[in-house]
Amino acid sequence: MWRRGMGSGALIALAIAAALSGPVRAEVATDCFSEDNERRFAGCTAIIENPTATDAERAHAYSMRALSLSLKQEYGKAIQDYDAAIAINPNFAVALNNRAWAYHKWGRGSEGLDDVERSLRLNPMSEHTWDTRAHIRQSMGNHSGAFTDYQQAMIIGGTRMVKLYQCGLSANGLYRGRLDGIFTDELRDALKTCADSTTCDPLPADEECRDPIS
Repeated sequence: MWRRGMGSGALIALAIAAALSGPVRAEVATDCFSEDNERRFAGCTAIIENPTATDAERAHAYSMRALSLSLKQEYGKAIQDYDAAIAINPNFAVALNNRAWAYHKWGRGSEGLDDVERSLRLNPMSEHTWDTRAHIRQSMGNHSGAFTDYQQAMIIGGTRMVKLYQCGLSANGLYRGRLDGIFTDELRDALKTCADSTTCDPLPADEECRDPIS
């Protein structure tokens, strides 16, 4: 999915990099937050193993290396790195959300429910976290709750999030409208149909929709 994949990883990286300072700042910005997954993994590992890294830098490096592992579908290892990041910073909302997503992708979404709930308490204005909880609720059979959360993700995320759902629902054959970022009754009905299913994902694959949402 875009948020937890390459495109969205860049957005998370930019937000985190802006908050970092310290002896490995340049290395973090150029390697650990790279769009290239292997470069990201190597750069983050270098920071984790750097004895001069601050706790904040190490926590973010663990979180970004976990993202790299998730992209390689190594969810167990990813969760171990998220564990390390959260041990350093228990209020790390992004890491909590992404650990919940890793559990979901690993087929163990219920184990991530507490994480995503806590992430929402820390940052209720994250469309990505509402989307994570929607996916977990959907997988657990709470279809009405999932539909509500998907709508909230669009309210907060605006045009870009609406376009993502339009693209994903189009790929599922549920939406035939334009990818214009406008929330219509047609999109609402398509999203509800998807949320009522245990197998439908309203998000597009990572490689899809780059042009429409850019």
